[in-house]
Amino acid sequence: MIDRRHFVLASVAAMLPTAASAAWRGRQPTPMTLDYGPAKLDIYARDGAKGDPVVFFIHGGAWRLGNRNNVNAKPGFLLAKDFLFVSIDYRMLPEAAVATQASDVEKAYGYVRANIAKYGGDPDRIVVMGHSAGCHLAALTGFRGGLPGVAALVLDDTEAYDIEALAKAQGGKLRPVYAQAFSDPSQWRALSPATYIGTAKHPPVFVAYSNAPIRAVAARDLADRLRARGTKVTLFDGSAYSHMAINRRFGEDGDALTAAVMAFLKATLV
Repeated sequence: MIDRRHFVLASVAAMLPTAASAAWRGRQPTPMTLDYGPAKLDIYARDGAKGDPVVFFIHGGAWRLGNRNNVNAKPGFLLAKDFLFVSIDYRMLPEAAVATQASDVEKAYGYVRANIAKYGGDPDRIVVMGHSAGCHLAALTGFRGGLPGVAALVLDDTEAYDIEALAKAQGGKLRPVYAQAFSDPSQWRALSPATYIGTAKHPPVFVAYSNAPIRAVAARDLADRLRARGTKVTLFDGSAYSHMAINRRFGEDGDALTAAVMAFLKATLV
């Protein structure tokens, strides 16, 4: 179910994928690849773009896998909706610790905000979206103030909002995928997005979770904490999705998460 507190369901139908977006997916647009310092990023822009809102995407992969090409239907769908789409690389474990990855995300965002107008984007309407490890990095950098001027956050399915709580939920010991990323307990608070809730004014946040109960608990707890501090939150029940499908299906015809995200963006980017 979609939390209805902050947008009207009537807007969902208007934002569903259309024949135009299907046509885009049939011919995936070609990005411009740029070097932002630590790594590269891709910018996808429609012909004649000017002042388009921007979706800045951070891929997942357990902080050690994946790359900026893991975008599925997102670029074609979003360009058909008059958005720019940016997908970034960031350095991975074991070369780069999670703290370094967060710094890379902030540098990429700063580069995009400073330069996106040249490619037809609006630097004051950048939405940061992340899946899995990318969701954690989006929340961490967004809540701690590392994404100045960000218009909204779209957080797509992670357990890692509060690392200490995650360890407790996993029987007092992090599972290997998390233990590798968060090996030093003295850094857990600093690397937990929840630590920074209320330290500054946060933009509107869309939080989605998939069919793992522990992810639902983490997402609901995050939403409650944000709301308690006055942040506008939309919580999406994605229990019909697997962890991979909730990312992969974005932009597909009839996809419920896509409709909910687009309605959230329509209500937010006014």
